[in-house]
Amino acid sequence: MSYAIDVRNLTKKIKNNAIVDHINIRVQRGKIYGFLGPNGSGKTTTMRMLCGLLSSDDGEGHCLGFDFKKESDKIKSQVGYMTQKFSFWEDLTIRENLEFTVKMFQKDNIEKRVRKSLEKAGLTSRAEQLAGTLSGGWKQRLALTACLIHEPKLLLLDEPTAGVDPKARKAFWEDIRNFADSGFTVLVSTHYTDEAERCDKIIYIAYGSIMAEGTVSEIMCGFSSMEDSFIYYTDNSLRNKL
Repeated sequence: MSYAIDVRNLTKKIKNNAIVDHINIRVQRGKIYGFLGPNGSGKTTTMRMLCGLLSSDDGEGHCLGFDFKKESDKIKSQVGYMTQKFSFWEDLTIRENLEFTVKMFQKDNIEKRVRKSLEKAGLTSRAEQLAGTLSGGWKQRLALTACLIHEPKLLLLDEPTAGVDPKARKAFWEDIRNFADSGFTVLVSTHYTDEAERCDKIIYIAYGSIMAEGTVSEIMCGFSSMEDSFIYYTDNSLRNKL
């Protein structure tokens, strides 16, 4: 299949209010898709439904070739999901966090996997350091390493660079591009317009509905900047809701 994600009419309601309102998402394999929108627009909810952490109220389709509603366990085993808030154990060392993650995914060769992951991420010298003592950039690196340790095919990254310094952001995006070039598919949410410009395609969501999607040049057509286009789509989506 040419699409890692291909879902239609994806919907989630809370007390009869549609947090995600019948949206269609297609993400090509081996590409980086930017998932953009204001706070509360439904980005995190969508990601959690796609990887089986949250049930949908409506919709059909596939993620990595599996029915996203009926085969969520198979999807989870092939997805690396990085939450916006650091979600690993701060009272464990980097090595212990990675060892636990490998065991969670029931993978073999634990010691070898952890050693290779530490080396690749440049974390070997910090392997015995408690995760809670790491800076924001190093926590981000640990979280990404843990997302990759079970060799997933799809990365779902929920605002991974929020609160991280510019140097760490730049290094992170270089890693993402390298992952995509090696065959990974990436759906990453962000508030930063400069990060959006690094994506192969963009999906812009506001108030539960997709307002625009396409390449950066397609979305910017008629606007002086990426930021202006986002403001336009957000303002008009709100106007349509009123």
